[in-house]
Amino acid sequence: MIDLADLPERLDVIAVGAHPDDVEIACGGTLALLAQQGYRVGIIDLTDGEPTPHSQGPEVRLKEAQRAAEVLGVAVRRTLDLPNRRLFDCFETRVALAKEFRRYRPRLVIGFGDKTPMASPDHWQAMQITDAAVFYSRLTKWDEHFEGLPVHAVSRQLYFRLAFEPDTLGGFPNHLTVDIAATLEAKIDSIRCYETQFAHKAYVYDRVRAAAVVSGQAAGVSAGEVFVASRPVAVTDLVATVLPHGEVQT
Repeated sequence: MIDLADLPERLDVIAVGAHPDDVEIACGGTLALLAQQGYRVGIIDLTDGEPTPHSQGPEVRLKEAQRAAEVLGVAVRRTLDLPNRRLFDCFETRVALAKEFRRYRPRLVIGFGDKTPMASPDHWQAMQITDAAVFYSRLTKWDEHFEGLPVHAVSRQLYFRLAFEPDTLGGFPNHLTVDIAATLEAKIDSIRCYETQFAHKAYVYDRVRAAAVVSGQAAGVSAGEVFVASRPVAVTDLVATVLPHGEVQT
């Protein structure tokens, strides 16, 4: 069994995407905010997103992904060797991601929470892989599949939706909105790093910004990102939880 002292420094949060740029579009503002608050944030892309129509190859896409991570203040970005366009939820992909959870020991995992009609079916597969990997990460008596990595139990899991998808898709409820007013521009800047994906789609930035504004306004802030919890969240300070930031009760 690998000793904890021999593992990389622990991450507080890992966000999982099917391709580079998924996480930036879905929750880049939240990741930037967490990084500014002092948390160690990681991103795991299940594939390198290649081939794609306007990219010159995986090396270019990976450089874009690293620049985007730097913009957000992400401490670690990992790309797994799984196939773009042919990503499927199976035992091998579940174990590959669970190994990363065991290696980096996150407290919180964030990933896809719904289908994305007319977009890549990899997204739906990524959701199922992430769900299973969170479970596999904590299973004991299965050491032969995990290369001696110690068991790790993820404390909390949240689901995101892509900013391109409507709030009502699949009945996606607004369980939790993160105020990203202070990091919306970092989110947009991180998406701009993907020139191969969006240089010819300038409207994407307006759509992402508009989605953040709509999500934020519904919660009483100027820009937000919406998440769903995998299970109910208990709080100890109800007033601090339900009052808008900065509001003084009179």
